[in-house]
Amino acid sequence: MISLDTTGSAPQSQKHSGEPESVAQGFAAARNLPRIVVPLFVLAGLAWWSTAKQMAGMDAAPGTDLGTLGWFIGVWVVMMVAMMFPSVAPTVALYARMTRQRSPVRPLLFTAAYLLVWSAVGLLSYVSFELGKAWFGVHLSWSTGGRWLAAAVLAAAAIYELTPLKKVCLSKCCSAIGLLHSWRDGSTGAIDMGARHAAWCIGCCGALMAALFALGVMSIVWMAVIAALITAEKVIPWRRLVRGVTFAILLGLATMMVVAPQALPGLVVPGSGSSSTMGMTNE
Repeated sequence: MISLDTTGSAPQSQKHSGEPESVAQGFAAARNLPRIVVPLFVLAGLAWWSTAKQMAGMDAAPGTDLGTLGWFIGVWVVMMVAMMFPSVAPTVALYARMTRQRSPVRPLLFTAAYLLVWSAVGLLSYVSFELGKAWFGVHLSWSTGGRWLAAAVLAAAAIYELTPLKKVCLSKCCSAIGLLHSWRDGSTGAIDMGARHAAWCIGCCGALMAALFALGVMSIVWMAVIAALITAEKVIPWRRLVRGVTFAILLGLATMMVVAPQALPGLVVPGSGSSSTMGMTNE
């Protein structure tokens, strides 16, 4: 299990940086280190292209079968590259600037560890989905409890936006000060810091990922919507306002899911005749 304590020693010249200053340092590093940022954005762009190609013609409704474990994890990793790399780029760039005189490999280890932790989230999501389908599949079909479960997940994600835990995790995830406070030196330190940073980001974005499952995890439209919300929360400085907007959007989606799901733009209602290469459990 990844601990989220903030003990450890950052470089002495960085220890007393205030949070606004450290955030500015992250974006300054992103501008000054295109060799780090540009590849991340290129990978994200390729991942979006690959995901759109993989999902073309697939059933994008909530409750769509996830396929085999290997196939899903492969798709999930590509999704995480597409959704998370743009918003994590400033942090990786800052870390690269702080370690460039030590080892150019460490930013790669940091990023790999970050992606590995998100891959573990995909594995946990797959197992949870399959167990839920095996244990409660009949009761959670769209015509019985499925729509209400999807609405409940969206409502819970909306409420989470207003909690202190969300506020803390968002601050740690998008602020360079969190990186400095959890500083670990060496290659193993790079792996440890990447994993810790991912853990904070999971605390920040995990509920939004759950909302993606409720809306249709195989939907490129909802994937783009959730990715936009994640990026906005991390890069727009007015965090309270952005969290409030996200709360309103998610609560509106939850309401529409119950009242009139057919009228919800972008939602593929199970059983509506969408094509699928994997099959569904939406009877």
